[in-house]
Amino acid sequence: MFTKEIFGKRLLEVRKQHHETQPDLADAIGTVKSQISEMEKGKRTTTLERFAMICEHYKVSADYLLGLSDDPEPR
Repeated sequence: MFTKEIFGKRLLEVRKQHHETQPDLADAIGTVKSQISEMEKGKRTTTLERFAMICEHYKVSADYLLGLSDDPEPR
């Protein structure tokens, strides 16, 4: 089941696994650090376009980030 909190927790986890900072991710998807921070805190989400960019950037399953699967590997 999707919640902003699960999305934020998993985004933070994946970002840290890749040894990136919030500004690094913000630059990669064309946004600002504060938006990354708010997403990771579970306070907001992002556009579909940026969500897809996050999945591609980290090579992670959309279902995983959304909390619909526990498997981070894309199919």
